[in-house]
Amino acid sequence: MSIKAEEISALIKQQLANYKDELSVDEVGTITYVGDGVARANGLDNAVAGELLEFENGTFGLAQNLETDDVGIVILGDYKGIREGDKVKRTGRIMEVPVGEGLIGRVVNPLGQPIDGMGEVKTTSTRPIERKAPGVMARQSVSQPLQTGIKAIDALVPIGRGQRELIIGDRKTGKSSLAIDTIINQKDQNMICIYVAIGQKDSTVRSQVETLRKFGAMDYTIVVSAGPSSPAPLLWIAPYAGAAMGEEFMFNGKDVLIIYDDLSKQADAYRELSLILRRPPGREAYPGDVFYLHSRLLERAARLNEELGGGSMTAMPVIETKAGDVSAYIPTNVISITDGQIFLDSNRFYSGVRPAIDAGTSVSRVGGAAQVKAMKKVSGSLRTDLASYAELAAFAQFGSDLDKATKAKLDRGERTVEVLKQGLHETLSVPKQVLILFALQQKFLDSVAVEEIGRWEHELFDYFDANHKDILDGIAETGQLPDKDKFIAAIKEFAETFQPADK
Repeated sequence: MSIKAEEISALIKQQLANYKDELSVDEVGTITYVGDGVARANGLDNAVAGELLEFENGTFGLAQNLETDDVGIVILGDYKGIREGDKVKRTGRIMEVPVGEGLIGRVVNPLGQPIDGMGEVKTTSTRPIERKAPGVMARQSVSQPLQTGIKAIDALVPIGRGQRELIIGDRKTGKSSLAIDTIINQKDQNMICIYVAIGQKDSTVRSQVETLRKFGAMDYTIVVSAGPSSPAPLLWIAPYAGAAMGEEFMFNGKDVLIIYDDLSKQADAYRELSLILRRPPGREAYPGDVFYLHSRLLERAARLNEELGGGSMTAMPVIETKAGDVSAYIPTNVISITDGQIFLDSNRFYSGVRPAIDAGTSVSRVGGAAQVKAMKKVSGSLRTDLASYAELAAFAQFGSDLDKATKAKLDRGERTVEVLKQGLHETLSVPKQVLILFALQQKFLDSVAVEEIGRWEHELFDYFDANHKDILDGIAETGQLPDKDKFIAAIKEFAETFQPADK
């Protein structure tokens, strides 16, 4: 019996058609060391950096150090159930987190698992936590404002959608409060917010979530929390998980605000892991790639071009300084990556100037292009007024004989500082910010006692809400200043009715 060449050819073609280029044998390694959130394993010769590995007890890890004899793995979860000699296998996947609308209003850990006691998170899609940032051609310039509701920021250091604006200052100077207030102000602004709490106490995160819930902000907010008791790997991946959740909305044409609170603690967690993995330490014991740790995260903030849907992701990282030292390693790194900084000064904070924004050193390099025109007109001289006031106030301490012009500048500076003060969670709409700054610019406050300015401001807003709502609505709709004479006449009407408190 002979086999024809045609039959052999048909058989080979059939075999080729059914061929699948897949590895059918699982690659399994053996753990040689485990401790401090890190494991080492040999036998995983083909593992790739960043690959997800599965331990016998169901816990996952990420392949990090690919060395000659073994692989260094960071363990994503509790490592106490893992022992030397246990098996670990490759999954062929990279780290992913659940994304989508189902996460809104929830508090989750960096793996996307719920920690708010409200049941399972219902999502159908996932995204890798690490992703290449959009290129220059995929972006468009920042041209839409992101309103924080805080006068000192919207007037002096405006933020645009798609920008990266750093909040930096010592501990207990109101950094997180600034971030929470910005989220609260996004109500009805068509913005999805993500708050990533890295190393924050569980009680602090709980109270912040309650504040957001009280103001109705959880309706459009996702909270990703990695507490101080969480393993270091979770603190390290938390911002990337938050960025992946935000990108899902950005690539669907929506606007996202993401707050990383704070990246100092993430850098510390990464340093801890790197030292345990025996990577060589550099400046301040951080590994050499710590700059890349933050740059590849913050570069993911962008405003996409219209072909990609025009969505945006605005990043507001938080960095904690020690005794105001902005020249330390991590602060200088993140300052160089971001498009602007809001510096918070502890001396201002403890002297009662809150928010304690240092107007002299705070800057926004791109947000001015997105600032509302009405705001631009009323805030033009604010920075110079504050700078000259700070200089004169320091000089005036040494002498009591001041000439009339100097005294007038000091009085104006005092009133400017007072106007820029704002209570906690008391965000203001753009028209009301424009209103009070216009009143300051037109010298209506020069005759008001400094201690009365807060009351004068609140009563002015009430008066306009009751009698001149059309002016406020006009500013909101057009973004332009109303007719100047009409605006001045309306403020003058109120000023004549204001009753100073009896001394």
